[in-house]
Amino acid sequence: MRSGKRPDAGLVSEQVRAALHEDVGSGDLTAGLLPAATQARARLIVREPAVLCGVEWFNEVFHQLDPTIGLQWSAGDGDRVKAGQQVCELHGAARPILSGERVALNFLQTLSGTATTAASYVEAVAGSGATVLDTRKTIPGLRLAQKYAVSCGGASNHRTGLYDAILIKENHIRAAGSIAAALDAARAAANTDVMIEIEVESLDELEQALDAGAQRVLLDNFDLEALRQAVERNARLAELEASGGVNLQTIGAIAATGVDYVSVGQLTKDLRAVDFSLLFSVD
Repeated sequence: MRSGKRPDAGLVSEQVRAALHEDVGSGDLTAGLLPAATQARARLIVREPAVLCGVEWFNEVFHQLDPTIGLQWSAGDGDRVKAGQQVCELHGAARPILSGERVALNFLQTLSGTATTAASYVEAVAGSGATVLDTRKTIPGLRLAQKYAVSCGGASNHRTGLYDAILIKENHIRAAGSIAAALDAARAAANTDVMIEIEVESLDELEQALDAGAQRVLLDNFDLEALRQAVERNARLAELEASGGVNLQTIGAIAATGVDYVSVGQLTKDLRAVDFSLLFSVD
Protein backbone atom coordinates (compact mmCIF):
# COMPACT_ATOMS: atom_id res chain seq x y z
CA MET A 1 0.00 0.00 0.00
CA ARG A 2 0.93 3.64 -0.23
CA SER A 3 3.23 5.20 2.32
CA GLY A 4 1.98 8.59 3.42
CA LYS A 5 4.06 11.38 1.97
CA ARG A 6 4.51 14.71 3.68
CA PRO A 7 2.01 17.08 2.01
CA ASP A 8 3.75 19.65 -0.17
CA ALA A 9 4.61 23.03 1.25
CA GLY A 10 1.88 24.75 -0.72
CA LEU A 11 -0.84 22.63 0.87
CA VAL A 12 0.57 23.10 4.36
CA SER A 13 0.69 26.86 3.78
CA GLU A 14 -2.89 26.88 2.55
CA GLN A 15 -4.16 24.86 5.53
CA VAL A 16 -2.34 27.10 8.00
CA ARG A 17 -3.54 30.28 6.29
CA ALA A 18 -7.15 29.09 6.54
CA ALA A 19 -6.73 28.15 10.20
CA LEU A 20 -5.16 31.51 11.08
CA HIS A 21 -7.92 33.36 9.26
CA GLU A 22 -10.45 31.39 11.27
CA ASP A 23 -8.78 32.15 14.61
CA VAL A 24 -6.96 35.47 14.27
CA GLY A 25 -9.23 37.08 11.70
CA SER A 26 -8.63 40.82 11.52
CA GLY A 27 -6.28 40.77 14.52
CA ASP A 28 -5.61 39.34 17.97
CA LEU A 29 -7.24 41.83 20.35
CA THR A 30 -5.71 40.31 23.47
CA ALA A 31 -2.13 39.99 22.21
CA GLY A 32 -2.42 43.59 21.07
CA LEU A 33 -2.41 44.66 24.71
CA LEU A 34 1.34 43.87 24.88
CA PRO A 35 3.89 46.44 23.71
CA ALA A 36 4.95 45.60 20.16
CA ALA A 37 8.62 45.50 21.15
CA THR A 38 8.17 42.82 23.82
CA GLN A 39 10.34 39.77 23.20
CA ALA A 40 9.57 36.32 24.57
CA ARG A 41 10.56 32.69 24.72
CA ALA A 42 8.29 29.68 24.81
CA ARG A 43 9.01 26.03 25.56
CA LEU A 44 6.87 23.34 23.93
CA ILE A 45 6.33 20.45 26.34
CA VAL A 46 4.57 17.16 25.61
CA ARG A 47 2.53 15.99 28.61
CA GLU A 48 2.19 12.30 27.73
CA PRO A 49 4.03 9.60 25.74
CA ALA A 50 3.30 10.08 22.05
CA VAL A 51 4.49 9.85 18.47
CA LEU A 52 5.27 13.37 17.29
CA CYS A 53 3.75 14.65 14.05
CA GLY A 54 2.96 18.09 12.67
CA VAL A 55 6.26 19.94 12.93
CA GLU A 56 5.89 21.55 9.51
CA TRP A 57 2.40 22.87 10.28
CA PHE A 58 3.54 24.20 13.66
CA ASN A 59 6.48 26.00 12.06
CA GLU A 60 4.35 27.40 9.25
CA VAL A 61 1.94 29.04 11.71
CA PHE A 62 4.70 31.18 13.18
CA HIS A 63 6.39 31.73 9.82
CA GLN A 64 3.19 33.27 8.48
CA LEU A 65 2.71 35.45 11.55
CA ASP A 66 6.35 36.56 11.84
CA PRO A 67 9.12 34.89 9.84
CA THR A 68 11.74 36.18 12.28
CA ILE A 69 10.53 33.89 15.07
CA GLY A 70 13.17 31.25 15.78
CA LEU A 71 12.23 27.60 16.41
CA GLN A 72 14.63 24.91 17.61
CA TRP A 73 13.31 21.33 17.63
CA SER A 74 14.86 18.45 19.56
CA ALA A 75 12.52 15.84 18.01
CA GLY A 76 10.96 15.33 14.60
CA ASP A 77 7.94 13.75 12.95
CA GLY A 78 7.73 10.04 13.70
CA ASP A 79 9.83 10.25 16.87
CA ARG A 80 8.52 8.78 20.10
CA VAL A 81 8.52 11.39 22.85
CA LYS A 82 8.13 11.06 26.62
CA ALA A 83 5.85 12.78 29.09
CA GLY A 84 7.45 16.02 30.25
CA GLN A 85 9.88 16.21 27.34
CA GLN A 86 10.67 19.58 25.80
CA VAL A 87 10.47 19.17 22.04
CA CYS A 88 10.83 22.74 20.79
CA GLU A 89 11.83 26.22 21.92
CA LEU A 90 10.62 29.44 20.29
CA HIS A 91 11.99 32.95 20.62
CA GLY A 92 10.97 36.25 19.08
CA ALA A 93 8.26 38.90 19.27
CA ALA A 94 5.74 38.08 21.98
CA ARG A 95 2.63 39.12 20.08
CA PRO A 96 2.84 36.63 17.18
CA ILE A 97 3.95 33.81 19.49
CA LEU A 98 0.83 34.34 21.59
CA SER A 99 -1.39 34.74 18.52
CA GLY A 100 -0.16 31.54 16.91
CA GLU A 101 -0.18 29.33 19.99
CA ARG A 102 -3.64 27.78 19.64
CA VAL A 103 -3.54 27.18 15.89
CA ALA A 104 -0.06 25.67 16.07
CA LEU A 105 -1.07 23.40 18.95
CA ASN A 106 -4.27 22.37 17.19
CA PHE A 107 -2.31 21.03 14.24
CA LEU A 108 0.36 19.40 16.41
CA GLN A 109 -2.09 17.80 18.85
CA THR A 110 -4.34 16.44 16.10
CA LEU A 111 -1.60 15.03 13.89
CA SER A 112 0.37 13.64 16.84
CA GLY A 113 -2.87 12.07 18.06
CA THR A 114 -3.32 10.39 14.68
CA ALA A 115 0.28 9.15 14.62
CA THR A 116 0.10 7.90 18.21
CA THR A 117 -3.14 6.04 17.58
CA ALA A 118 -1.69 4.46 14.45
CA ALA A 119 1.37 3.31 16.39
CA SER A 120 -0.78 1.61 19.01
CA TYR A 121 -2.60 -0.39 16.33
CA VAL A 122 0.64 -1.37 14.64
CA GLU A 123 1.95 -2.64 17.98
CA ALA A 124 -1.25 -4.65 18.48
CA VAL A 125 -0.69 -6.68 15.27
CA ALA A 126 3.07 -7.16 15.68
CA GLY A 127 4.19 -10.58 14.47
CA SER A 128 0.98 -11.35 12.58
CA GLY A 129 2.18 -10.25 9.15
CA ALA A 130 -0.92 -8.08 8.70
CA THR A 131 -0.67 -4.45 7.61
CA VAL A 132 -2.75 -1.78 9.37
CA LEU A 133 -4.50 0.59 6.94
CA ASP A 134 -6.32 3.87 7.35
CA THR A 135 -9.60 4.81 5.62
CA ARG A 136 -11.29 7.86 4.11
CA LYS A 137 -12.88 8.67 7.48
CA THR A 138 -10.76 11.76 7.97
CA ILE A 139 -11.24 15.32 9.21
CA PRO A 140 -12.49 17.33 6.21
CA GLY A 141 -9.66 19.32 4.67
CA LEU A 142 -6.94 17.43 6.57
CA ARG A 143 -6.94 14.11 4.73
CA LEU A 144 -3.42 14.29 3.33
CA ALA A 145 -2.11 15.58 6.65
CA GLN A 146 -3.75 12.75 8.57
CA LYS A 147 -2.60 10.12 6.10
CA TYR A 148 0.92 11.45 6.52
CA ALA A 149 0.47 11.19 10.30
CA VAL A 150 -0.72 7.59 9.94
CA SER A 151 2.55 6.75 8.18
CA CYS A 152 4.52 8.53 10.92
CA GLY A 153 2.88 6.08 13.33
CA GLY A 154 4.04 3.11 11.26
CA ALA A 155 0.72 2.19 9.60
CA SER A 156 -0.04 2.38 5.86
CA ASN A 157 -2.47 4.28 3.67
CA HIS A 158 -5.45 2.91 1.81
CA ARG A 159 -6.68 4.89 -1.20
CA THR A 160 -6.44 8.65 -0.85
CA GLY A 161 -9.85 9.35 -2.35
CA LEU A 162 -12.36 8.23 -4.92
CA TYR A 163 -10.01 9.17 -7.75
CA ASP A 164 -6.98 6.92 -7.22
CA ALA A 165 -8.41 3.41 -6.68
CA ILE A 166 -11.61 1.43 -7.23
CA LEU A 167 -13.42 -0.03 -4.24
CA ILE A 168 -16.58 -1.79 -5.35
CA LYS A 169 -19.09 -1.83 -2.51
CA GLU A 170 -22.56 -3.33 -2.02
CA ASN A 171 -24.48 -0.63 -3.86
CA HIS A 172 -22.04 -0.69 -6.78
CA ILE A 173 -22.59 -4.44 -7.09
CA ARG A 174 -26.36 -4.01 -7.04
CA ALA A 175 -26.18 -1.34 -9.71
CA ALA A 176 -23.95 -3.52 -11.89
CA GLY A 177 -26.13 -6.61 -11.41
CA SER A 178 -23.55 -9.00 -9.96
CA ILE A 179 -20.07 -9.27 -8.49
CA ALA A 180 -18.69 -10.58 -11.78
CA ALA A 181 -20.30 -7.77 -13.78
CA ALA A 182 -18.97 -5.13 -11.41
CA LEU A 183 -15.44 -6.53 -11.65
CA ASP A 184 -15.63 -6.73 -15.43
CA ALA A 185 -16.72 -3.09 -15.61
CA ALA A 186 -13.91 -2.02 -13.29
CA ARG A 187 -11.26 -3.84 -15.31
CA ALA A 188 -12.57 -2.35 -18.53
CA ALA A 189 -12.54 1.19 -17.12
CA ALA A 190 -9.36 1.27 -15.06
CA ASN A 191 -5.76 1.84 -15.99
CA THR A 192 -3.52 -1.11 -15.27
CA ASP A 193 -1.91 0.63 -12.28
CA VAL A 194 -5.22 1.35 -10.53
CA MET A 195 -6.03 -0.92 -7.59
CA ILE A 196 -9.37 -2.72 -7.90
CA GLU A 197 -10.88 -4.06 -4.69
CA ILE A 198 -14.32 -5.54 -4.11
CA GLU A 199 -16.23 -5.74 -0.85
CA VAL A 200 -18.03 -8.97 0.10
CA GLU A 201 -20.31 -9.72 3.03
CA SER A 202 -20.32 -13.53 3.08
CA LEU A 203 -18.24 -16.56 2.20
CA ASP A 204 -20.51 -17.19 -0.78
CA GLU A 205 -19.79 -13.70 -2.11
CA LEU A 206 -16.08 -14.32 -1.55
CA GLU A 207 -16.32 -17.42 -3.75
CA GLN A 208 -18.07 -15.38 -6.44
CA ALA A 209 -15.36 -12.70 -6.29
CA LEU A 210 -12.56 -15.26 -6.53
CA ASP A 211 -14.28 -17.04 -9.41
CA ALA A 212 -14.49 -13.66 -11.16
CA GLY A 213 -10.75 -13.13 -10.80
CA ALA A 214 -10.70 -10.60 -7.95
CA GLN A 215 -7.17 -9.67 -6.93
CA ARG A 216 -8.14 -7.94 -3.71
CA VAL A 217 -11.19 -8.54 -1.53
CA LEU A 218 -12.50 -6.58 1.45
CA LEU A 219 -14.20 -8.84 4.01
CA ASP A 220 -16.85 -6.62 5.56
CA ASN A 221 -17.85 -7.36 9.17
CA PHE A 222 -16.80 -11.02 9.08
CA ASP A 223 -16.54 -12.64 12.51
CA LEU A 224 -13.31 -14.40 13.45
CA GLU A 225 -14.42 -17.85 12.34
CA ALA A 226 -15.63 -16.50 9.01
CA LEU A 227 -12.30 -14.69 8.56
CA ARG A 228 -10.40 -17.91 9.18
CA GLN A 229 -12.58 -19.76 6.68
CA ALA A 230 -12.13 -16.94 4.16
CA VAL A 231 -8.35 -17.17 4.45
CA GLU A 232 -8.50 -20.94 3.96
CA ARG A 233 -10.83 -20.77 0.95
CA ASN A 234 -8.82 -17.96 -0.61
CA ALA A 235 -5.61 -20.03 -0.57
CA ARG A 236 -3.57 -16.92 -1.47
CA LEU A 237 -5.49 -16.30 -4.69
CA ALA A 238 -6.24 -12.71 -3.71
CA GLU A 239 -5.18 -10.23 -1.06
CA LEU A 240 -7.68 -10.11 1.80
CA GLU A 241 -8.57 -7.06 3.86
CA ALA A 242 -10.67 -7.22 7.02
CA SER A 243 -12.85 -4.26 7.96
CA GLY A 244 -15.60 -3.53 10.45
CA GLY A 245 -15.71 -3.91 14.22
CA VAL A 246 -11.99 -3.16 14.51
CA ASN A 247 -10.62 -1.61 17.68
CA LEU A 248 -7.57 -2.10 19.89
CA GLN A 249 -9.26 -4.95 21.71
CA THR A 250 -10.18 -6.88 18.55
CA ILE A 251 -7.46 -6.14 16.01
CA GLY A 252 -4.94 -8.64 17.34
CA ALA A 253 -7.32 -11.56 16.91
CA ILE A 254 -8.44 -10.28 13.51
CA ALA A 255 -4.87 -10.02 12.27
CA ALA A 256 -4.10 -13.51 13.61
CA THR A 257 -6.64 -15.06 11.21
CA GLY A 258 -4.14 -14.60 8.39
CA VAL A 259 -5.66 -11.67 6.49
CA ASP A 260 -3.22 -9.42 4.65
CA TYR A 261 -4.67 -6.08 5.76
CA VAL A 262 -6.87 -4.67 8.50
CA SER A 263 -8.43 -1.26 7.82
CA VAL A 264 -9.21 0.90 10.83
CA GLY A 265 -11.43 3.97 10.74
CA GLN A 266 -10.44 4.91 14.27
CA LEU A 267 -6.94 5.89 13.19
CA THR A 268 -8.29 9.15 11.81
CA LYS A 269 -11.92 9.31 12.95
CA ASP A 270 -11.94 8.73 16.71
CA LEU A 271 -8.50 9.99 17.61
CA ARG A 272 -7.64 11.67 20.90
CA ALA A 273 -5.46 14.77 20.69
CA VAL A 274 -2.06 14.55 22.37
CA ASP A 275 -1.57 16.96 25.26
CA PHE A 276 1.05 19.66 24.59
CA SER A 277 1.72 22.89 26.48
CA LEU A 278 3.49 26.04 25.32
CA LEU A 279 5.14 27.64 28.37
CA PHE A 280 5.69 31.36 27.79
CA SER A 281 8.21 33.74 29.38
CA VAL A 282 9.06 37.37 28.61
CA ASP A 283 12.74 38.20 27.96
